[in-house]
Amino acid sequence: MERLKQILQRIDGKGYKAYRDIAGSYAGDGFVLHIDHVQADPFAAPSRIRVAFGGKETAADPEWLRTRCRRIAVEDFFARSIADSIRRYGIRPVGHGKSGMIAVDRPGQEVLPRTAVKVEEHGIEVRLSVGLPAAGRTVLGQEAARMLCESVPAILRQALFRYDRTRLRAHWELADQQEAIRAFLQARGYAAFVANGSVLPRESGISDRPMQGREAVPFRSPASLEVEIPLPHREPIRGMAIRNGVTLIVGGGYHGKSTLLKAIERGVYNHIPGDGREYVITDDSACKIRAEDGRRVEKVNISPFISNLPFGKDTRRFSTEDASGSTSQAANIMEALEMGTKLLLIDEDTSATNFMIRDARMQALVAKRKEPITPFVDKVRKLYEQHRVSTILVLGGSGDYFHAADTVLMLDEYEPVDVTEEAKRIARQLDDGRKPEGGDSFGDVTPRVVLPGSFDATRGKREKADAKGLSKIVYGTHEIALDLVEQLVDPSQTRAIACMLTALAKTYADGRTTLREMVDRLYAAVGEQGLEAVSPYDGHPGDLALPRKYELAAALNRLRTLNVKG
Repeated sequence: MERLKQILQRIDGKGYKAYRDIAGSYAGDGFVLHIDHVQADPFAAPSRIRVAFGGKETAADPEWLRTRCRRIAVEDFFARSIADSIRRYGIRPVGHGKSGMIAVDRPGQEVLPRTAVKVEEHGIEVRLSVGLPAAGRTVLGQEAARMLCESVPAILRQALFRYDRTRLRAHWELADQQEAIRAFLQARGYAAFVANGSVLPRESGISDRPMQGREAVPFRSPASLEVEIPLPHREPIRGMAIRNGVTLIVGGGYHGKSTLLKAIERGVYNHIPGDGREYVITDDSACKIRAEDGRRVEKVNISPFISNLPFGKDTRRFSTEDASGSTSQAANIMEALEMGTKLLLIDEDTSATNFMIRDARMQALVAKRKEPITPFVDKVRKLYEQHRVSTILVLGGSGDYFHAADTVLMLDEYEPVDVTEEAKRIARQLDDGRKPEGGDSFGDVTPRVVLPGSFDATRGKREKADAKGLSKIVYGTHEIALDLVEQLVDPSQTRAIACMLTALAKTYADGRTTLREMVDRLYAAVGEQGLEAVSPYDGHPGDLALPRKYELAAALNRLRTLNVKG
């Protein structure tokens, strides 16, 4: 570290490019500082550093590393601890641009596999972004020395040596409990679980934190759907378990239907203690499906839902640059099935009406031979019986699904009531004469082979694959819009997807491998090597979080240059 101070003293007052001289590794008191990437300009993306602590003080407790979910939880805890320490230390900008910035990739409400902190048996490595201080484009060497040699070590010692051990234990014990619930659901044929006492509403439309006050009604399961699940580290937990099959969530407007579905949708991820939804657990293959007008579709077999289009357009290999509501929703379902989902989550409010239902009056007026769409109501049961894919569906305006449902749950002022028998009785008594459409089978799910020419990230003289916030990726000269991919929850996941698209292009797209196989092979490599395997930065993948396979596939399917074998 003395050598680093000397270099910074020597370049003090020089042009900003002189900062390149500090790249390298420096030994400190119980740690090694690695300066991996030096920004080219004070206004450019910040520099990347790693700080590796070793010795007894930071040696991992063997309990932390016993399972993958524990390791993820421990790394998540320390990332939060570091972010809090940066805030408490009162870091202020120094100079121009990003000068003086110190940042870690801070997690949100979900606990995701993340690259910000790496916990190993013999120590902890922290990956940070820093803005090297400058006045205009002149090096502020003394300020940089204070930041790198004093502030960064002090911040990390506070976070890594003086943390609350009780809170850390609660963090990884909760991960054990969440994994126990997932195993219970899978073994007993359940799609989702919502614990009694869960707080499902969020603070606001722009905040993912739990709502406070009297409006935050704690969840209480109907007795008929309540189960008890034994958990490690605590007494058993009770709550509502939704069985595999077809489940309807009904009720009046503003009674909590969509809030419940949103919690179930996010239950594919583990959540932090105090989130309110930490014991809302969902089959981790669940995919939220909606209409998505205007998206591109590339050779997807949507024939289970749409056939006999005018002018003989092929729906077994359906392509369009500008999908309608119904064709986009059909494609979204078939793409999710292609990736192996076992649970669809659908909200009537974000669905295409003509895709969801065609009632008896419309059947009488428009003959089936003139209507290419087979509505979801006629496929939802067959999808479960023939492919074992369940559906949880929010409905407020159509009772035509009652006959297909295994469970009907009504939200009444945020209180769930099991109304399955009443819904079945109504379906029998009030038969409107609607005729089933679409035949006796669901139809085929067709795998697609991605051609290597799909990937062209060239932008000018270089390649560009970069995330812009949560919901946009710039890939070459194209943009991938992910704002309607609703289970993408963290911008660091989007950054990882951009890196993964590059990895797919370079290693896995050979013109013979199906889309699903290609994604599976990439995830196998990430499972063995970590997200470091796809990072564009040697030694410093500090701002990536693992997306699910389904969101990576969703991005690939929305790439406007995607080309699959005809």
